[in-house]
Amino acid sequence: MKETRGIQFKNQHRPVIGIVGGGQLARMQAMAAARLGCIIHTIEKTDDCPAASVVQKHQVGDWNDPQVLLPWAEGCDLITLENEFVEASTLLKLEEAGHQVLPTASTMAVVQDKWHQKERLKEQGLEVPNFKKVDEVQDLVEFGQEHDWPVVLKKRKQGYDGKGNTTVHCAEASAEAWEHLGGAQSPLFVEAFCPFIKELAIMVIRTPSGLQATYPVVETEQKDHICHTVCAPAQVETPVKDRARALGIRAVEAVHGIGCFGVEMFLTAKGDLLINELAPRVHNSGHYTIEACPCSQFENHIRAILDWPLGSTDLVRPTATMVNLLGKSEGPAMPSGMLECLQDPEIHLHIYGKKYSKKGRKMGHLTLLGEDPEAIKVRAIGLAQSVQFGL
Repeated sequence: MKETRGIQFKNQHRPVIGIVGGGQLARMQAMAAARLGCIIHTIEKTDDCPAASVVQKHQVGDWNDPQVLLPWAEGCDLITLENEFVEASTLLKLEEAGHQVLPTASTMAVVQDKWHQKERLKEQGLEVPNFKKVDEVQDLVEFGQEHDWPVVLKKRKQGYDGKGNTTVHCAEASAEAWEHLGGAQSPLFVEAFCPFIKELAIMVIRTPSGLQATYPVVETEQKDHICHTVCAPAQVETPVKDRARALGIRAVEAVHGIGCFGVEMFLTAKGDLLINELAPRVHNSGHYTIEACPCSQFENHIRAILDWPLGSTDLVRPTATMVNLLGKSEGPAMPSGMLECLQDPEIHLHIYGKKYSKKGRKMGHLTLLGEDPEAIKVRAIGLAQSVQFGL
């Protein structure tokens, strides 16, 4: 067996990495891993997922069923994740069977439950919005009365891209919000609304042997609770960037994270930084790194979990803007307007290969690099408007 910093390979020449999940994040991880000579196996509930066409082996199955997941894992040297929806108890079964999983089951047990995540961050002295577990409607009402309306009601698990949360503006709307999120079946918690002036994010990389790296602090903009643009670097003062970087590192250390983690934050008018949430994986706010940095978040995640040296996270140009390409409605996934977009010779266009479009579904993204932040952002948004899905 080959060995590198404690990672042993069953294949004498090439590590086999298993990715649980087969969406666009697994696809982009697999493409980065291929550059390093790694073999990628994925498991997903469908055979037409974005990653299936770019990996060496794809299995269709329920990743939360140990009887499916354990045999699949036998062919892998190392297991990683593309989402936080795999139950930590299932990952623990993998570890108990002798498989290495990064991030670990214990990390995922904290991070995938957003209430537990907030509890851990608060215990470590990190600033987060005020929050409370909600077991019944009255808990929500009392929290709103204490911290002022509006408040944000969230599912503790399975929430993403605006799904699984709702803003509650008054006590009278509490019962409807509770029912809307399925409070009788799904554990919920509530947060105080944060009057931010900017939303910032940072990608943090950590290895088992203690190496760490961060990408530039970026500014994200949301539309309908879904990430619309990411601009790197964020146009904020250097001391704010320095505090955001330190906060991101401390947050990932607090959950003993290994690999690539996304840390989202709120910047208030008073200059305070509060952590919104952690993502224990490569993240939408780091897609720009594919072209904007010598080593992308995807490649550095692969390097990190293998405990290999990390690549440079510096920007190769002064600024970059990433724009998500979303489905406009339900329909075929073949985009229109691609050729118009590609008329710009500097555009970097990524189409994820999803079979069907849905309203608000992430179908691809584009990235543009340049010198002037505002000019690049305007140009990138304009080019993104030419690419349409589901029309």
